[in-house]
Amino acid sequence: MRPRPRGVRTTVLAAALTLALAAPLAAAQAQNPPAGAADTAELPHQYEVSGVTTAAARTALAATGAAIDEVHGRAAVVTADRRQLALVRALGHSVRRLPDPPGFAAGTGVTPGVKGFPSGYTKYHTYEQANQAIDALIAKYPSLLTKTVIGKSHEGRDIIALKLSRNAAKDEAEPEVLFTAHQHAREHLTVEMALYLLTEFTGKYGSDPRVTKLLDSREIWIVPDLNPDGGTYDIATGSFRNWRKNRQPNTGSTAVGTDLNRNWEYKWGCCGGSSGSPSAETYRGPAAASSPEVRAVEKFVRSRVVGGKQQITAAIDFHTYSELVMWPYGFTNNPTAPGMTQDDHDAFAAVGRSMAESNGYTPEQSSELYITDGSIDDWLWGDQKIFAYTFEMYPSSSGAGGFYPKDTVIPRETARNREAVLRLLENADCMYRSIGKEGTYCKGK
Repeated sequence: MRPRPRGVRTTVLAAALTLALAAPLAAAQAQNPPAGAADTAELPHQYEVSGVTTAAARTALAATGAAIDEVHGRAAVVTADRRQLALVRALGHSVRRLPDPPGFAAGTGVTPGVKGFPSGYTKYHTYEQANQAIDALIAKYPSLLTKTVIGKSHEGRDIIALKLSRNAAKDEAEPEVLFTAHQHAREHLTVEMALYLLTEFTGKYGSDPRVTKLLDSREIWIVPDLNPDGGTYDIATGSFRNWRKNRQPNTGSTAVGTDLNRNWEYKWGCCGGSSGSPSAETYRGPAAASSPEVRAVEKFVRSRVVGGKQQITAAIDFHTYSELVMWPYGFTNNPTAPGMTQDDHDAFAAVGRSMAESNGYTPEQSSELYITDGSIDDWLWGDQKIFAYTFEMYPSSSGAGGFYPKDTVIPRETARNREAVLRLLENADCMYRSIGKEGTYCKGK
């Protein structure tokens, strides 16, 4: 997730800042006991960090490997384990630990026979329950919905892509739109968002003129769970673990997991927007696309190049939380860069602002607050020229539930994005129409 903007653009860390972090890192690692002890110290927690008032301070905070979850006033909320926490304190900040999620796991081991959401969250779908719901929809609407296994997670779970269209079994010459969810394990509301879209579009086809027209003229792809291992681990004890990454071991380290949204093959590790430390919340992995989950989706997206042309024209990657609509680039503060013209940027912004107007989110370029590199949106645009957005869903702050809002919000907060999704689908045949330049870019479409 990314924090709520405060109208300040980030600056890249100076070399002196990198050197300043090096000594505390070594000291923190020396003071820490060996990783792997089955206690809550090995699980990440949320902290409020005071005195984070400038773009440089936020970038320095991100450089510790902690994940910045939100920004408010003169403070930031981060997720960090004790290693990153030591580095945060070494920067001179005071920190206050925030309450853990309800039923926070008491240890790192899996409790046999207890695998699911705790009380107050049981309407969320586990990986198995989501697949059962999807299979039921396919059985009910076989002409509208098909399923393809596009890869396996590290632990062997299927990564699936669902296709929604009037003739789903047939590859037609229609604009394609991609929706992905659940890159980060604890962001369970995003799976519900994917299930909402599947249910809404299949159920309303033939009765809702707008939905019907779009399924008649678009091919919609939904990847409902990009990180099934991490999501399963997060709830495996029947409590929450506040887990972000996947569950892929790291050679030479007891720390587990890669941040999937720092592992994509565009500007990977280029610009100080991810961490090279396996214990970090924003660990980018040992190489670009080193995680099987990212490789599966990249391979699938490349497979949609037909006759030398990418058929997917637009995309949304769903996250929580902060209520934001974001677009590339994340690796640079500049609105334009190689591969991003002014017209490209303007079209991104116009459609992004239109979607944000419909759901009440805040629209911004992804790098508005601090740099990220190796993200899905940067890869989708920079490598494939797909107009890709990130939605940070409900809530706006940790005080309203953070990564774990109660299941009572699911219907309201998924339906809240219906209009935004429809607007993207309607623009998908020519995104430049949003800036009045369809004649320049979309002739013959």
